[in-house]
Amino acid sequence: MASTGSDRFGVLRHRNFRFYLSARLLATLAVQMQSVAIGWQVYAMTGNVFDLGLIGLAQFAPFLLLILFAGHAADRYDRRKIIIGCFVAQFVCGLGLLAFTFLNLTVVWPIFAVLVLFGSARAFMMPASQAILINMVPKDSFSKAVALSSSSFHVAVIVGPVLGGLLYLAGPTTVYLIVAALLTLATGLMLMTCTTPQVTHREPPTLHSLLEGLRFVWSRPVVLGAISLDLFAVLFGGATALLPAIASDILHVGPTGLGLLRTAPAVGAAITSIALTFWPISRRVGQWMFGGVALFGAGTVVLGLTSSMTVALIALVLMGVGDMVSVFIRHLLVQYETPDAIRGRVSAVNAVFIGASNELGEFESGITAGWFGLVPAILIGGVATLAVTAAWALGFPVLSKMDRFPHVSKDQDNRS
Repeated sequence: MASTGSDRFGVLRHRNFRFYLSARLLATLAVQMQSVAIGWQVYAMTGNVFDLGLIGLAQFAPFLLLILFAGHAADRYDRRKIIIGCFVAQFVCGLGLLAFTFLNLTVVWPIFAVLVLFGSARAFMMPASQAILINMVPKDSFSKAVALSSSSFHVAVIVGPVLGGLLYLAGPTTVYLIVAALLTLATGLMLMTCTTPQVTHREPPTLHSLLEGLRFVWSRPVVLGAISLDLFAVLFGGATALLPAIASDILHVGPTGLGLLRTAPAVGAAITSIALTFWPISRRVGQWMFGGVALFGAGTVVLGLTSSMTVALIALVLMGVGDMVSVFIRHLLVQYETPDAIRGRVSAVNAVFIGASNELGEFESGITAGWFGLVPAILIGGVATLAVTAAWALGFPVLSKMDRFPHVSKDQDNRS
């Protein structure tokens, strides 16, 4: 039986979770606004789709180099303080972009340099933020907190690009000023939180300890299958990196239209996450996950075939729906299966897969668009995503045939 609305939102009674949720909402809003401004600014300066791919690479390269150390840090140090430090680093990035705009730079490499710093901060942010949520609420409220956190995240992803596109009409300076203000507020809110004591890991960072999360994931076929499916499916389906070019060259809309396109996947994801808050997935978990990834791939194909703004928006909304189903299931699988002492390092491995599927996928899309053209690159990515979905369904039958989440099955066995 579905839970009542008051029960679902009762997790907001926890003060620390409210402050954390608000801080994350504001920071995500700022990052999304900034992302629209950077994409439009870079494409306006160079007119080269390859540079749109480099935006993703500039963020992914430091992320890949630092993420295992970041996971170790999330297990060894206070995750709350790590998140605060990352907010401050993102604030510095916003100030850098603001300064470059004031100086009227005509080259893009300083922007890429700032994105390297941003990618470094993101490397430390992801494991800490993924691992801290379970320390913010009682364990029996965790799934509700995940759904509500996902909902608020996607609200920011919806509103952020639209605001970024609208504010860009007044110039990138306006966008970057508001980004700095929002990150300041987010930092203040995070400073007001406190968490339950986490299980800390005090041994120095050695190769053995750094790879503990990877060994854990490798030993769990369900977790390995779930996060590797996201890696390879979204790696080939990273068409969102090409949205500035799609908006300008195919749909012939300006920065406001780009903001709408950027927000469309988040609309689908937000609707889905709200639905999951009231009607969580409890049966046919594997089928739901693979169906979500297949929907993402099919939406990418439609996006590549259309020249209609309306159809493009619908395709992007459906991509967001499919992605949210996959993300929700994967997040619960990883967090429920992982001991708190290594949760940061396992979250780091998960973050590598997510980061690779996003930033590296954006780079791949930019490369293929430069080689084959804009539309063929999108179509190739969508078809490849569908092929990966079919291959993983056959290669990980324990995941594709999963009926319930593992912790539910264990609880039922204990009651028998």
